[in-house]
Amino acid sequence: MNAQILDGIRIRDEILQESKSRVSQLAESHRAPGLTVILVGDDPASHIYVRNKIKACEELGIRSEKLTPPATITTEELIGIVEGLNRRDEIDGILVQMPLPPQVDAKRVLLAISPEKDVDGLHPMNVGNLVTNRPGLQSCTPAGIMELLKRYRIPILGKHAVVVGGATWWANRWRSCCFISTPR
Repeated sequence: MNAQILDGIRIRDEILQESKSRVSQLAESHRAPGLTVILVGDDPASHIYVRNKIKACEELGIRSEKLTPPATITTEELIGIVEGLNRRDEIDGILVQMPLPPQVDAKRVLLAISPEKDVDGLHPMNVGNLVTNRPGLQSCTPAGIMELLKRYRIPILGKHAVVVGGATWWANRWRSCCFISTPR
């Protein structure tokens, strides 16, 4: 078996270019999509991730906003923010950046996000759509990996994958993506 280097940056750039024209058409016919990111706390990796999301939105013409409530926020206060975003028509997507401070119940916060606005694909309705092969929002990292494999025409049928990491939610979404992408 020969090793193959997959150029994720090239594929990312292709996807961004394709998305830019789609966003432009949407903005011309209706309005630019809107994303709100909620970042609580001082996790350095989270700040980098959110900065990159906001930058990508700017490049694509997507309206974005970043909310940074204090690290002392309660679960109920954060749910209140999410519920307010759910009601705003100009907000099409909500991303609550993980990890949240220990006093915040992340599961309750994620459940509060409207499934139609759950850009991380973590709401149980979106997970259910994924595992039953129905359209819906999907977790971006596993979906991105599957897109990378698709664009390189790498078949996954009969292959084995090892997911290394401590994020159970991510590993479960990855298994789901692989499962539904494999013909039975």
